[in-house]
Amino acid sequence: MSTDTRSADARPPAARAPRHEDELTRGLLAADEYAFADVYRRWGTLVHTMATRSLGDAHEAEDVTQQVFLGAWRGRDGYRADRGPLGGWLVGITRRKIVDALTARTRRHTLVDAVAHEADRRWPEEGAPEEVLNRVLLAGALSRLPHGQREVLRLAFYEDLTQAQIAERTGLPLGTVKSHTRRGLHRLRERIEQDRTAEEAVQG
Repeated sequence: MSTDTRSADARPPAARAPRHEDELTRGLLAADEYAFADVYRRWGTLVHTMATRSLGDAHEAEDVTQQVFLGAWRGRDGYRADRGPLGGWLVGITRRKIVDALTARTRRHTLVDAVAHEADRRWPEEGAPEEVLNRVLLAGALSRLPHGQREVLRLAFYEDLTQAQIAERTGLPLGTVKSHTRRGLHRLRERIEQDRTAEEAVQG
């Protein structure tokens, strides 16, 4: 009898009948990877649907879904069944991760816009020639960045890709894309400021 039980437990999750939520909860708290796989299968679509509707971007929704279940696994000891069902707990994590993603998106777009329009804000409008000069200086500043930072910012500026989309396009880890963006924006601001100062000196 015990041999049969061990054999059943050793089967992959797909080969077992769906488990009751109480059983999934016990398995999750016991760090049972099979139980966690069942948790993902039961609520993964719900989490992804919530993220997609809120973010309007399938790639970002996938990132949020991964973050939700990674957070659930790492924070499983904090779950208390007497405070609500497991599904409700996951929905709560999802909502927090969606807010984080929207905040990060707003911050990212603000930074990109700040750099992309740096010249327009600092220099008076003088018609088409000035606009062309601004674009040339921005392109020149981009060209002097390290390759990784340059490629990430180019995709953000000129193709309006999100960080998740850039990661997929380039094959870079999302964390690397975020790091390149942060460091690249800092260097780009410095380059633009240097070029602006040099141009003013020539004109003066």
